[in-house]
Amino acid sequence: MYTLLLVDDEEDVIEVIARKVSWEELGFCVIGHANNGYKALEMLEEVQADVVMTDIRMPYMDGLELCGSIKQKYPATKLLLFTGFDDFEYAREAVHLEIEEYILKPLNLPEITDVFRKLRAKLDKEINEKKNTDLLKKYYEESLPLLQTNFYSTLVEGRIPENELEHYIQDYRIRLEAPLYCCTIIHTSASQVPENMDVKLLSLSVERQAETDLKKQWQAQMFHYLGDTVMIAQLKNDDMITALTDDCDRFCKYINHVMGAKVTIGIGQVCGNIQGLANSYQSAREALSYRVLYGSNQAINMKEIIPQRIIKKESAEEASLANLFKTICLGSGDEIENAVDVYMQHNFYELNSLEKYHVAVMELISELYHFMANNELDTGQLSGGTRSIYNELSNFEPQVLKKWLINFSTTLHDDMDDVRNHSKKSLIDKAREYVHRNYKHEDLGLDDVCRELGVSNSYFSGMFKKETGKSFVAYITDYRMERAARMLVETGEKSYIIAQNVGYADPNYFSYVFKRKYGVSPSKYRTEYEETQI
Repeated sequence: MYTLLLVDDEEDVIEVIARKVSWEELGFCVIGHANNGYKALEMLEEVQADVVMTDIRMPYMDGLELCGSIKQKYPATKLLLFTGFDDFEYAREAVHLEIEEYILKPLNLPEITDVFRKLRAKLDKEINEKKNTDLLKKYYEESLPLLQTNFYSTLVEGRIPENELEHYIQDYRIRLEAPLYCCTIIHTSASQVPENMDVKLLSLSVERQAETDLKKQWQAQMFHYLGDTVMIAQLKNDDMITALTDDCDRFCKYINHVMGAKVTIGIGQVCGNIQGLANSYQSAREALSYRVLYGSNQAINMKEIIPQRIIKKESAEEASLANLFKTICLGSGDEIENAVDVYMQHNFYELNSLEKYHVAVMELISELYHFMANNELDTGQLSGGTRSIYNELSNFEPQVLKKWLINFSTTLHDDMDDVRNHSKKSLIDKAREYVHRNYKHEDLGLDDVCRELGVSNSYFSGMFKKETGKSFVAYITDYRMERAARMLVETGEKSYIIAQNVGYADPNYFSYVFKRKYGVSPSKYRTEYEETQI
């Protein structure tokens, strides 16, 4: 069933279309309607529509402006225009917007039915092409050459000597020429797969769509490694990481909508040279593991989750400790206890001298201290400093040390949750303060605050709504209306002046939004207030 959003300022037109057309028989579901372009864009932020059918003549934002914004933000959405005969030539000027069909008013139900039958067939064909088994097998056979794949795999493993790198780049025609790079991992869930769909073919379908949607824009190199698709994106500057995160997040949600696949993208740290891609890959892999905490169908940027986290490649000897730290971040109480047990067995139980035992204790304290510092945890919990805690722990028997480490790790796990929650609240507070300072600017929006805070749109918008219960756009609107209401009762300014003072260039649209919020026009709101003061 494909989704449809109707946009028209004439309520009777919307009612006729929604009620009299047999949408279910045509394979469509009307998810809502909007009476102007601004409202339509707000709705599209909440739910993605396969098709938008809009009038061309509307207040505040006409149909062509709306179509332009939709094509920019949601290029996969199909667009239909219905308009009067007098506007037909004007509408035809929108050919660059890739309008599917133009429908003349007054509306003809058989014509609408015919248009949507053809559109359904087109949408079916596009989706079938993405899922076609034969095409996927062919794509699999014709994917990246083996030598290039081997090169990229070896590169992210950190096993290419620096003095041999240029040789490989020239011989394998590798094109990595940007100032900065970022490794991302595209993971398709193998446990949540649409019915009658092979896991491997689904993963390949996702990879192919990533080739279409992400590769060109980010001048990326893509390859298959350890069951996932790895993408090396090329960046012009550090600030582009937020745009990359947003693009990846939109991709995850689009894939879920179209294919039903559960896709998560882990985004690693930015590096300034090709050799640094090994660390970038490791941090992307770690970001991906946070899907158990934050959920799938999104992009996860490690920098945004734990901004000051220092990520390094762990040696084989540190593997069990690295697992313990990962479990502290993501695991449960039982998992922490198991990780501690593994660590103790690997590092303490088989030591054959007191000297080695003391060295192992010292290394444990050092790693605990660095882990806490890197994750913004209070290192004062190592009471009395590292020397004091060393003297205490080095006298513990292994089983006593194990019990201490379980308790301490559990405390760190709880502290990590507090840090994450505090970080979210801090971002929300800063965003609110930014709105309070800049609500008068007409173009204030999500992009502005995310640029100010240095986070991606996808991460911030999702976090803001989860923590506050409303979208950031809705928060801006509500705050502006609250300020306008105060001005109406505290000043004698004209309504159009107040509109300008709260960021609305169009006083008519200001009145529309105000009435939607308070149920009465601005002038009526002022009159009713004055009457209560008599």
